[in-house]
Amino acid sequence: MNRESIFFTITISFLISIVLVVISFGILMIGNQKRVEHYLVEKYRPISQVILRQHHRKGLNDEFYENLKSLNFHMILDKGKINSVTYNPKTNVLAQRSYKDMLFRVLQVNDRQFLYLKKGRNTYLVEDKNEKTIDSKIYIILGFAIILITLILSFLVTLRKLMPLKILKDKVSTLGDENFDFECCNTNRKDEVSLLANEFKLSAKKLKKLKEARNVFIRNIMHELKTPITKGKFLTELERNEENYEKLKEVFNRLESLINEFASIEELISSSKNIEKKHYFLDDIIDNAKDILMLEEEEVDEKYKNVKIDVNFKLFSIAIKNLIDNAIKYSDDKKVVIKNEGEDIIFENSGKPLEYDLEKYYEPFFANEEKRKNSFGLGLYIIGNILKANDYTLEYEYKDEKNIFRCKKEEK
Repeated sequence: MNRESIFFTITISFLISIVLVVISFGILMIGNQKRVEHYLVEKYRPISQVILRQHHRKGLNDEFYENLKSLNFHMILDKGKINSVTYNPKTNVLAQRSYKDMLFRVLQVNDRQFLYLKKGRNTYLVEDKNEKTIDSKIYIILGFAIILITLILSFLVTLRKLMPLKILKDKVSTLGDENFDFECCNTNRKDEVSLLANEFKLSAKKLKKLKEARNVFIRNIMHELKTPITKGKFLTELERNEENYEKLKEVFNRLESLINEFASIEELISSSKNIEKKHYFLDDIIDNAKDILMLEEEEVDEKYKNVKIDVNFKLFSIAIKNLIDNAIKYSDDKKVVIKNEGEDIIFENSGKPLEYDLEKYYEPFFANEEKRKNSFGLGLYIIGNILKANDYTLEYEYKDEKNIFRCKKEEK
């Protein structure tokens, strides 16, 4: 384990705390034992002095035994009973003192306490009928157990709280390899470590989205620039005249328009900023999309009403352009019909239905992975992002052998 890590520091702190608690427990137990012993000695010393003094003066008699009973002390005279207490394996010595030729002990058997005196050849055993001396040892042990359990639980809870930090450290170290999988950091807890993990997860998602946007940007450039470049190369091989010059000029204008389009797409996908929207006529947006595609008039059947819609003109034109392009590309008659219902815009083309759910086509580079003809590649991925930013959603249905794509305005 790394000696500079937080986990190592916490573990060492926990072990030191355990050692200190154990030492404190030992000191308390020793101190308690001495205190109890001193108390018992002081408690039974007067009785022992009375017994020895009576033995030397008048001897022990029935009157003395009765006096002891009045104090709740019972003198045991039977030798066998004395031995059953003094030599009993269950007998505990609570206190002991030695004075020259005298031995003083306080014994305990089960719940009974005895004063044991031996001086010379004389042995005395007195049973204490009073309440048993309360030993606080049990409370010290209970307190120690509570503290120990609390320390262990605190240690385990702390490790559990910090465990996402260790996982997060391992995950962050792989960010350089473009590993943006932070699903390990799913947590609803509100502690600082969990909040940090959630922030890193959000950052990883943003980085993943940014990488995705860059890939879309590059792939789309390769795809979209192919047509105008091919046209430009063809025009350079033709005779140089005014008409071809104008066509070549149009190709370069198209290239410039595409570059600006890609920059807008990249900014939209990689940024979380709100786009600027205004009210524009639908006819102007569709005309702009057709100009970008360089379409012939007969390829688009316009059956829509020229309503005003609240969108970002540049980005929404790109989405419309992609929808028109896909509709023509994958139709049987190479035509698209554009309709509208209020602010909803509908694109229809005759052809085969989609093979997969619409959501599948939103995945970037789906066409490249599946190698299917009936796929829209980056088109629907870009369309989905643009429509979402303009408060639209894309719906699909297949009816009467027609593919119907509806750009539906979201209700606020």
